[in-house]
Amino acid sequence: MKSISNRLAAPLLLCSTWLATTAHAVQDLPGGPAVNQLNLHPPVTKIAEAQIDLHWMLLIICSLIFIGVFGVMFYSILNHRKSRGAKSANFHESTVVEVTWTIVPFLIVIGMAAPATKVIIAQKDTSNPDLTIKATGYQWKWGYDYLSGEGEGIGFLSTLDPAQRALSSAGTPQGDDYLLKVDQPLVVPVNKKVRVITTANDVIHSWFVPSFGVKQDAIPGFVRDTWFKAEKIGDYYGQCAELCGKEHAYMPIHVKVVSGEDYSKWVQEQLKKKSASGADGAAKVSQAAAASVVVAQRAQ
Repeated sequence: MKSISNRLAAPLLLCSTWLATTAHAVQDLPGGPAVNQLNLHPPVTKIAEAQIDLHWMLLIICSLIFIGVFGVMFYSILNHRKSRGAKSANFHESTVVEVTWTIVPFLIVIGMAAPATKVIIAQKDTSNPDLTIKATGYQWKWGYDYLSGEGEGIGFLSTLDPAQRALSSAGTPQGDDYLLKVDQPLVVPVNKKVRVITTANDVIHSWFVPSFGVKQDAIPGFVRDTWFKAEKIGDYYGQCAELCGKEHAYMPIHVKVVSGEDYSKWVQEQLKKKSASGADGAAKVSQAAAASVVVAQRAQ
């Protein structure tokens, strides 16, 4: 027995050392996952707050039902067992019992369904947005198009940062934002209602940002929508929440919430880049056309 303990001690010590090193190496990511996280993400929208309140309310109700039902069951088993001389009661079609076990569950269901329905209706109210953005899922990246509001006309692809992919390929995960860092995040202003229209180009994806309380499937050939109104400046992370293929794990979402002033500056920068790229494209087309004319003249 002692030799077996000695043989097991070394691997266990090595494993515990590795776990401790890993825990120290990775820290909580603000707006993203936390080390040993058990609860839901800290909310930054009213919808996310309502979802957390609903979660705890339903959990408490279910726990009380569990304790009550099993408490009565174990009390009956222990105090009315045959060894104590208990004799089973002989009754049939008790109206009081039947009415009670019909009305009580009905009231419980109504008490749980009413607040849940209220939250679901609020989640689906995408009316009067300050900003509308289309999120298109691709294998395996997100495309964002600003359809209305400040920034209308801006569009880009958001892809996993190449350095993150290299770390994954090498099997050396590093950093608190491992596999969550993108080359270009989605930028939105704080305290503005943002409507997100989701669709997909190939297979079913899902746009999911836990801190916003938002999860909406992106389905090819269909248009779905959701919304959020972030009340705190910062970086918030999510991932595609549908199994969309072999690189499903490499499809992160990064939303940068900035002040109204910073958002306006970002919009102007993006529009200037778009204008410059459009001018460059027009110049290249003109040069190509001129070259074609020269070649045609020489051929003649």
